[in-house]
Amino acid sequence: MRILIASKIDPDTTEELRLTHDVIEHINASEEELCEAIAGCDVLIFRSGVQINRAVLNHASHLKLMIRAGSGLDNLDLPFATKLGINLVRIPEPGAQAVAELTFGLMLNLAREIRMVDNELRCGNWAKQQTTGYTLHKKTLGIVGAGNIGSRVGEMATAWGMKVVGCVQNADQADLEHLNRCGIRLSDLKEVVSSADFLTIHVPKTKSTLNLIDREVISWMKPGSFLTNLARGGVLDEKALYEALQSDGGPIGAALDVHEHEGGGAISPLAELPNVILTPHIGATTVDTMREIGNRIIETIDSSPYDCFEEPPKLASPTTI
Repeated sequence: MRILIASKIDPDTTEELRLTHDVIEHINASEEELCEAIAGCDVLIFRSGVQINRAVLNHASHLKLMIRAGSGLDNLDLPFATKLGINLVRIPEPGAQAVAELTFGLMLNLAREIRMVDNELRCGNWAKQQTTGYTLHKKTLGIVGAGNIGSRVGEMATAWGMKVVGCVQNADQADLEHLNRCGIRLSDLKEVVSSADFLTIHVPKTKSTLNLIDREVISWMKPGSFLTNLARGGVLDEKALYEALQSDGGPIGAALDVHEHEGGGAISPLAELPNVILTPHIGATTVDTMREIGNRIIETIDSSPYDCFEEPPKLASPTTI
């Protein structure tokens, strides 16, 4: 099979795939490059940072299988892919643990001002008396999006002795039972935001969540609270957050792993603020996560039915995704 790898994955996985398949790599390529590269490919492997839009898919005349090495689908024209009958496999579970762990890393950094005191000490300043620290124990964690990642964050928070309240769209009975086991009490968005000492965002980017955490929602936050965003850029109004962090009576710190504008050369206006931590969308990027996803990629390709890679008529009945 001819496999196009459009995002960085575990290098050992790439080498193993090369043993039995024709593998080409175009990492985070432009639309024009992807349109050219995807022609004749049977399988596409991608993560965030690359746009798999209608123009690209229109050039994918042989594509039978797409593997999203993670969870989010905001960079894929899913309705058009469905119309073309292209199979889609997501691998969200390994990344969920890594994102959940980074959430705690960022909350601890905010609560204990680790970045600030580290910078001061590197300059020879012993800032022990200038720092104000907070514990997570017995605090309330509010989770906007208590899904695959958010529920894992809540489960970890319960183990830390935090009280956890969350909200999620379209929860069925199985979801409710799972969240209850994780120690997460469900409520509406306003209570989640207004009750939280630490507010964390883990919703997918969709039409309904675009700019979900806007100026009004940020105004509900408790004085002295902290916010982390590990969802997607565009879910949070960064301008409104900037203003809130400089005003009295609202949040006093924030950490963002995802941003409205991502990639080299993009500088967030939040970078001016000392009470903000910014990371470059590294939530799921750990050695262990990439290895586990790589193993799942190989299993997915090896277990795919042979006729998945025969020449199907395009615009056949859509495959359920």
